[in-house]
Amino acid sequence: MNIATQSIDGGFADPVFNAQAVFRAVMDAMARPGTVQDLPQLAHPPAPLSATAGAVALSLCDNDTPVWLDPPLQAEAPVRAWLGFHTGAPLANTPADAHFALIANPKEMAALDGFAQGTQEYPDRSTTLILLVDDLASGPSLLLEGPGIEKTSMIAPPGMPRHFVEQWKQNNQRFPRGVDIILAAPGSLACLPRTTRIKTMEA
Repeated sequence: MNIATQSIDGGFADPVFNAQAVFRAVMDAMARPGTVQDLPQLAHPPAPLSATAGAVALSLCDNDTPVWLDPPLQAEAPVRAWLGFHTGAPLANTPADAHFALIANPKEMAALDGFAQGTQEYPDRSTTLILLVDDLASGPSLLLEGPGIEKTSMIAPPGMPRHFVEQWKQNNQRFPRGVDIILAAPGSLACLPRTTRIKTMEA
């Protein structure tokens, strides 16, 4: 199958309805950090972009939102073509230029403070990171506190960035600036908005 065919295939079957469903799942997950939102396979992007991350990109990205791809995604012409065809989003040259960042290999990703942080006046001009993870339960446990969480919530995505908890503490301290994270796992997603505090579960 050539790149042109791959880039056209695999989008939403029902673009308006599917985009609304994904958007609602993301908004619910942002409002209640640590809750896992089920997401059926609505998109079929080229590998290594996952179905969940692809669906999130289709519902959030457009021609006004530059997208940064990490090296494994950037290296795949079909991924770039698919995103371009289905979202119209331009590719950001650097993490700091991106509205959204798609990260296939979170373990090796750039530091959180290298992405757009927004400004005091426009904190929403920051990067939302979409991290591809294998699941939300088999990694080191992260204890979550903060707005939208009754007492505490727990999530355990594997393969997170190095020194993630320390980096996230610094992200909290930059509030109202800072990045937000969407964790895209097969069939589900969860969110870590910048207001969420994270502790590790080490004894």
